[in-house]
Amino acid sequence: MNAQAPMNDIILQVEHLSMKFGGLVAIGDLSFQAKRGEITALIGPNGAGKTTVFNCITGFYKPTEGKLTLNRRDGSTYLLERLPNHEIPARAKVARTFQNIRLFSGMTLLENLLVAQHNKLMKASGYTFLGLFGFPSYRQASAESIELARHWLEKADLVDRADDPAGDLPYGAPRRLEIARAMCTGPELLCLDEPAAGLNPKESAALNELLMDIKDNTGTSILLIEHDMSVVMKISDHVVVLEYGRKISDGNPQSVRTDPRVIAAYLGVDDEDVQEVLTEVGDEDVIEQLDTGPDSAHGPGNSASMMAGPVSDTVEHADEGERVMVSKGASKAAQVDARAASIAGLPGAAAPAKPVARKPATKAAAKDPKAKGISNRLDAPRGGKADSLIRIKGIGPVNERKLNEHGIFHFDQIAAWKKADIEAAEAYLAFDGRIAREDWIGQAKTLAKEVAAKPATRGGRK
Repeated sequence: MNAQAPMNDIILQVEHLSMKFGGLVAIGDLSFQAKRGEITALIGPNGAGKTTVFNCITGFYKPTEGKLTLNRRDGSTYLLERLPNHEIPARAKVARTFQNIRLFSGMTLLENLLVAQHNKLMKASGYTFLGLFGFPSYRQASAESIELARHWLEKADLVDRADDPAGDLPYGAPRRLEIARAMCTGPELLCLDEPAAGLNPKESAALNELLMDIKDNTGTSILLIEHDMSVVMKISDHVVVLEYGRKISDGNPQSVRTDPRVIAAYLGVDDEDVQEVLTEVGDEDVIEQLDTGPDSAHGPGNSASMMAGPVSDTVEHADEGERVMVSKGASKAAQVDARAASIAGLPGAAAPAKPVARKPATKAAAKDPKAKGISNRLDAPRGGKADSLIRIKGIGPVNERKLNEHGIFHFDQIAAWKKADIEAAEAYLAFDGRIAREDWIGQAKTLAKEVAAKPATRGGRK
């Protein structure tokens, strides 16, 4: 315990937190604060490092660098990175839930909540079998534990099923039971890892009500990881956004939801969605400057990162933490920052990307010297119909439009690209080696063969 006087309005202070796994930096120089009596949300795409932050705070990981300060109401201050993990809930009063529900399914709901109070009951029994003899101190502690358990079952709207096995609960109710169990430990900081995962709108509303009750009536501060924006934006006082293990935005929900960096990173799954949101927040200029990458149908799988950008196949997202290996220039938020810096004329800033002109391919190519390097440009699609280039992994609707504007309409055109053609295409797609990594040429060759075989198939002859 640190004798330094705590900051009364700050319950958790994260300073320059870094977590490395070998050469992989999962969290890089992260700093933020969570205020007492507030709900602080930690959001970001899969692989952003949110669960890794939780694992550092709750002692499952020991940070490579950084300082995690927990200030309790009684004035005591704890450096969480120095505490053994079992002392963090006991002394620092930090409780957590997990992405995957971890209840004792064979025990009743009431018994699950009594298990959370075993320290108090063991102390009352003298850490022996004296509780079996019904000593008055143990009977009193047992009655208080049952009363507390029933109180939180009522708050979670589960008191009518107190004697039912936890494994019989319908999906949604176990989430609330886990939160009730965590509250039975008397935490000052409650860390919830995706509590709304898989919930329907009605269940999400019930969760919101429970969390607001905890915040307003217990004084417990909540640190929340969540992808459900209907939960985050309705109940959060403060939102911190991560991308690739680094903070890209920090503020109230309204400021975060309109931050172009957040939109670029967090909503970079589908091109049309990004364009719609950017237009809504009045930042249409970003649409032309930012390539939003593959949509959900053509990007990484569900177990990989939701973020658009050149992401490798070695992405993990599990209870042990989120790990993501990314390529240089993958950060969408960084692209927005670099462009803003270049417009402001800051030293060392990258030159702004030239906007793509919405003009016929021949005129666009004439104004782009590098585009002349593409050897097989066409003025119009053959037969008046272009191939669906979005079938190539890595080409979304926005990229397809850009390719069409530069005279690329068919799979066989991409299949015939040489090194100079790839460099010319990357000049206006701002991809930095991504075409080779995603093997556009190999994919295009396969798709071109499918297209070539279709007419023969229709006629029934070879």
